[in-house]
Amino acid sequence: MLPKPLMPLFLVLLMFSTLGAAPPKKSPAKTSGGPDKALLQKIWDGWSTLDPENTAQYYAQGPHTFFDIAPLKYSSWDEYQKGVVNVLADFKSAKLTVNDDAEIHTIGDHAWGYSTVKEDAVMKSGKREMGTFRWTFVFEKQNGKWLLVHEHISEPLH
Repeated sequence: MLPKPLMPLFLVLLMFSTLGAAPPKKSPAKTSGGPDKALLQKIWDGWSTLDPENTAQYYAQGPHTFFDIAPLKYSSWDEYQKGVVNVLADFKSAKLTVNDDAEIHTIGDHAWGYSTVKEDAVMKSGKREMGTFRWTFVFEKQNGKWLLVHEHISEPLH
């Protein structure tokens, strides 16, 4: 214990030593108002129509990369929209549902996340196809609207 006459000096020294300490590091500011699960479901409702034109409004134009189940990769929305028509041509109907495991992280004008998506589809051959696939995505806010600039869709190996 310090003698009483030294106590005020000790408190002044303690105060000055904490003033020079570096402030704690802040994590990037998270913003609200980013994409939500309702938006994710709207995107998959668009895909459920089997017409990529119904999802175009959710994808950024220009050179962005989108990985789909088949074929492997598209390098822009235009390429994706044209190419996926061949994949969807074998389907008669589809219901695609974003599962409850969806996570979205938003910082500034960017958001990323993932979800599994339940598929319940009928092929033109009459065969019913059911399954769950994985979806990871990156959004960017452009002109006040959240648009997909990257996504990756994959199925678990059987």
